Amino acid sequence: MNKFYILLLIFNIFSCEREMAKKEVTSTPSTSIPVIQHKGKIVTFDSILLNSFDSKILKDFYKSSGYKTVWQSKKNREIILEQLYNSNEEGLNPADYNINKLRKYERKIASLDDNKLANYDILLTNGFQKYLSHLTNGRLNPRKLYQNWDLKENEIDINETILLINGDSLAEKIELLKPQHLVYQRLKRALAIINTLPKDNFKRLEIKNKIVLNDTNSSLIDIKKRLIYWKDLQPKDNVSPIYDSETFEAIKKFQTRHGLSADGVIGKGTVESLNFSKNQRKEQIIANLERWKWFPKEMGKEYVIINIPDYKLTLVKGKDTIRTHKVIIGRPKRKTPVLSSKLTQVVFNPTWTVPPTILREDVIPEILKNRNYLAKTNIKLYDSNGNVVPANKWRLSKAKSYRYVQSPGTFNSLGMVKLIFPNRFSIYLHDTNHRDFFEKPKRSLSSGCVRVDNPLELTEYLMDDATNWNLEKITETLQSEKTKQVNLNKEVFIHILYWTAWSEKNTLIFRDDIYNLDADLYNQLGK
Repeated sequence: MNKFYILLLIFNIFSCEREMAKKEVTSTPSTSIPVIQHKGKIVTFDSILLNSFDSKILKDFYKSSGYKTVWQSKKNREIILEQLYNSNEEGLNPADYNINKLRKYERKIASLDDNKLANYDILLTNGFQKYLSHLTNGRLNPRKLYQNWDLKENEIDINETILLINGDSLAEKIELLKPQHLVYQRLKRALAIINTLPKDNFKRLEIKNKIVLNDTNSSLIDIKKRLIYWKDLQPKDNVSPIYDSETFEAIKKFQTRHGLSADGVIGKGTVESLNFSKNQRKEQIIANLERWKWFPKEMGKEYVIINIPDYKLTLVKGKDTIRTHKVIIGRPKRKTPVLSSKLTQVVFNPTWTVPPTILREDVIPEILKNRNYLAKTNIKLYDSNGNVVPANKWRLSKAKSYRYVQSPGTFNSLGMVKLIFPNRFSIYLHDTNHRDFFEKPKRSLSSGCVRVDNPLELTEYLMDDATNWNLEKITETLQSEKTKQVNLNKEVFIHILYWTAWSEKNTLIFRDDIYNLDADLYNQLGK
């Protein structure tokens, strides 16, 4: 991420307007934040007025302006006030920007004395600075919240940005500072949709056994009311305790929206999703809006994006989805990290060196249970000098000093291919020797790496060489059972991210919060 990507975007798109703004600058000393002249009174104030604000960028802003007010344009003030007032549409809190006090100042601006004009200008700048910061980086810092997240900060020079956008087309320029990704737009729509729903007061559902088509169960009355509330079932004057075909189809629709197996069977997972209240779902959407402000603003011209809770890999070129693949991700105990990187290399017939955590928690206990485990899994032992250690010489006292390497082949844990990208967690995309796992609806089953369904098709696309690396040539390479590394010539970025809510065609979509991040994040936002 270019450190000043957002700033440069404004430079490129609005360079002509910037030149106009330069011509309007007063003859103040050469500074980075000149006063922008608009119709209206300019007030010079004492810097002591800034002392009550714990904000270095606010003090820097007005120091550079010569301690003069800058918001003379009524039109621009009203645009900013509207943005701050409607900031809840972005999952933000208007109270963070003193919106009520600012609006009172604006209503009385014609009668404000110089001191109050200065106070209003300062308060407006402070609120606007916070808003721009929250739009581009969110309210919280993920690097302080999560050890297994590796996302670069979306750095922005707030004061320089304000200088550039304080002119004509201010509203359009502010829009460009917001996340532009389709998922973010769908999250905003999800928030708008859920805000239209009435207040709910449902009691918690409990069922003893699964409910199937044509069953009679007293819980079905409450289940149907919830399906009607969430608009999966058409409203009815009376609801019965019979599981009829119309309700069966409504349940399948509900299950699909929540990433459940759409079999129409009302079981534990379906009931757990039905028990979410409107307020819980709204909090979940707000948490996801915050998360998307942390993600890269520019993902590349071509990129792989993986949504951990959706168990899905999508390859995007421009704005088009080229292909999708099911994935298996890390179980809650061994979470797949959130990160951005670039795919660099393909390894055919990879070997697998057992990492320390899996060695300690899985391999050593299996060897202790069955000494034939190493032969069965085709794992060879090496000592610190690289010499092969016979399996019958394995000793528990030296177990952690050996290097455990699984030979390439059909039964290798990494399967037939792995895709490498630089990251500090030593994770990668790879095939698997348990391809049947892709049929499971919940696929948080790995030790952190991401297993990809139909990886050879994805690899062929990424190799982008129809002559030397078509599917036939890839198959020949695999049949050799020799490890081969090939660099990727195509620039494709990879973003492994985490979001559990969005909307599609005005329909709310949710996924299980498999790492239990949503509620905690929302609570952090409330502090």
